[in-house]
Amino acid sequence: MKRFRARRRVRWIVGWGALVFSVALCGAAWGQAADAVPPAAVEAAEPLPDVSGLLHDVERNADAMEKMRRDYTYHVRVEEQDLDDKGNVKKTKVTDSESVSTDDVRVDRVVARDGKALTPEETKKESERVDKEVEKGKERRAKLEGKGAATDSRGDQVLTLSRILELGAFSNERRVDMDGRPVIVVDYAGDPKAKTESRFETIFRDLVGTVWIDEKDHELVQVQGHFLNDFKIGGGLIADVKKDSSFNARMTKVNGEVWLPEELAGEGKIRVLLFAGFNGRVKIETSDYRKFRASATIVGGGQVVGDDGKPVPESPANAPEPEKQKP
Repeated sequence: MKRFRARRRVRWIVGWGALVFSVALCGAAWGQAADAVPPAAVEAAEPLPDVSGLLHDVERNADAMEKMRRDYTYHVRVEEQDLDDKGNVKKTKVTDSESVSTDDVRVDRVVARDGKALTPEETKKESERVDKEVEKGKERRAKLEGKGAATDSRGDQVLTLSRILELGAFSNERRVDMDGRPVIVVDYAGDPKAKTESRFETIFRDLVGTVWIDEKDHELVQVQGHFLNDFKIGGGLIADVKKDSSFNARMTKVNGEVWLPEELAGEGKIRVLLFAGFNGRVKIETSDYRKFRASATIVGGGQVVGDDGKPVPESPANAPEPEKQKP
């Protein structure tokens, strides 16, 4: 039960960073946002694109990009730091997982906790959990899509950029250079008076932040955000987020063809449902990007198996890493 609560808590803490990213990748929910230093602005070589049109282009590209992401697996490292009221670290937890798409549902299969590989018994239980998570993801997706709602790679509900535009406003458009690539940067501010259709949408009314969009690929490549005020859902019974809780998420381009999550960090004081409150930091880093057939699965010990039932060979130790290009 404690491990379930921890997974649920992490998904909510980092979820806000993925909320905007989920239009193009997943939800679920990876350094502090306040510490991030924005790239230097560059002189515009041509007129800036229309923000609304650019965001709609990002939305139109989402399905094609998501199909490409299904062909990739990668390692996920989650570090949680619980803080006391003075900001000192009380406890640190580290979880290592392998992320893979199974039946078009992305799942993270835990392979180690706090540096220790799972025991055979723990591995069996984790495999059972992953199988259940895949089925639940498929059920959630079918139910939500049946109602016309958009879903992410895990089958959770997400908002389209079109809807986000109705809940707030993007402004202060500028062009910057990030590692040699032109990127359009815009600020977002939610409208506290915007009419919402669900509790989920109220998140965007109280959110402010900044998004970075690769101008050539029309992909969201970085998101920062924080809450200006205390935020509650259901009077605090469902979720209670304290002022200044923040997140920062970045993508990286792999093999010159697909943008994959690189890092997401969150910090704040949060309580979700009746679970224990969280006051601390979460950092999620991804690495070891590998391309494989979309129907591949992960079996005991973290081995990836293809649709032919044979193990997918790992890259040789001396082989170069897949091309990884930051925005």
